[in-house]
Amino acid sequence: MNYPNGKRKTVINTVKTSVSNRGMSLEEDINTSNAFYLASDEAIIHKKPTPITIVKVDYPTRNKAKITEAYFKLPSTTDYNGIYKGRYIDFEAKEIASATAFPFACIHAHQIKHLEGVLRHGAIAFIIIRMSHYGIDYLIKAEDFLNYYKNADRKSLPYSWIKENGYEIKYSYQKPCDYLRVIKEIYEV
Repeated sequence: MNYPNGKRKTVINTVKTSVSNRGMSLEEDINTSNAFYLASDEAIIHKKPTPITIVKVDYPTRNKAKITEAYFKLPSTTDYNGIYKGRYIDFEAKEIASATAFPFACIHAHQIKHLEGVLRHGAIAFIIIRMSHYGIDYLIKAEDFLNYYKNADRKSLPYSWIKENGYEIKYSYQKPCDYLRVIKEIYEV
């Protein structure tokens, strides 16, 4: 901005963005955090690729190949897995818009079975739920989630239960979804 006295003044945008409007999805935040963990040698955790069968590819030129038809090979397990301080970690990540509950329909039967198996073998397993309405991420231990899921007389996990039994994951610039901080606390790894 130019003032009459000839001095320039820089206008700084003071509009604050809330945590819920960071402009990144939960998956992007987890991937950014995982990249930081890898670069700092804290942990090796990766997103599992979704297995697909490619049926049709358009080849206008070699460098412009485009998949035009593909199908899921088989149901995938959970979203992420890896290792942290000698412990296997396996987890699912879900982002929901509801302000009142996490619908069980968001977790498939094969994922439930997978989490049960992972726990049976002594791994750290959990679900990260982003409650977009509140702009808060929670880590839910798989054993707590499965216990509620199996004994519930409803088809969702109420937000009140998530607040009471889940662990809030704090946001930071370098690690937007710093779930390892929570893992250190609850599993004393």
